[in-house]
Amino acid sequence: MDHVRLMQVFVAVVEAQGFAPAARKLDLSPASVTRAVVSLEEALGVTLLVRTTRSMRLTEAGSRYFEESRSILQQIEDLNATVADANATPKGSITVTAPVLFGRIAVMPIIVSFLKMHAEVQVTAHFSDRNLNLIDENIDVAVRIGQLPDSGMRSRQVGHVRHVLCASPEYLSSRGTPAHPAELTVHDVVVAAAMSPRLDWRFGPSQQPIQVKVRPRIVVSSNDAAIVAVSSGFGMARLLSYQIADEVAAGRLKIILEDFEEPPLPVHILHRESINGSARVRAFIDHLAEALRRLPLILD
Repeated sequence: MDHVRLMQVFVAVVEAQGFAPAARKLDLSPASVTRAVVSLEEALGVTLLVRTTRSMRLTEAGSRYFEESRSILQQIEDLNATVADANATPKGSITVTAPVLFGRIAVMPIIVSFLKMHAEVQVTAHFSDRNLNLIDENIDVAVRIGQLPDSGMRSRQVGHVRHVLCASPEYLSSRGTPAHPAELTVHDVVVAAAMSPRLDWRFGPSQQPIQVKVRPRIVVSSNDAAIVAVSSGFGMARLLSYQIADEVAAGRLKIILEDFEEPPLPVHILHRESINGSARVRAFIDHLAEALRRLPLILD
């Protein structure tokens, strides 16, 4: 076998967590898979896998070689796809992730419109308020809200959303509308742990922040539940502008303390670093970016 093929076999063994399952995946005999890994180790002069009759584990060198090999093989696959698909219709699978409500409200309609244009594309969408690791979860494209950490990923900013405080007209009528963040200490507060896990809420510009320690009457794990609570007339919640756009438009919620809002949060499309992306992923990113920028939910 050539060296690239040996790398492919080694990566398959690690990902399948065994020689026999890797052999089935690659349509090879278990003996061929074993010989390939041994040949690779001999060529490198290091032990990549420590194996017994019942288990196997990566050595330190093996762990590093696995990560680098997987990256190289992905780059080869992307390059081949770029050349092959340069003038072809996008086809194949794309895996996408986004925050739960943003995925439902904004991303899913865009996925549907893309699939209607490209009949040979399939999409798997993971909507989660946890930032999934693109490499570990094998995700092609992510939508992220907030400042991005330093990483080896490419990104494209498509706009901003606001971090707002809201309450129902019914609640504000009965309890009054606060004129300053300090007044929140005498109001009922609903905390969405997914959105504001800390109880020290910050307001105002980053140069002169105002910090208020809130005492929540309700703590919920999802933004949906917080919206239900405040829309029902109970307390105030801190959410993102797109999450309550429908409730605000319908008059069920009002945004308050707008003069004390923090700077808007950026919205990015994030994708894995590679020499060349596949035609289907490039086409989807372009479609997603253009569609998101047109949404009224997204600020310039």
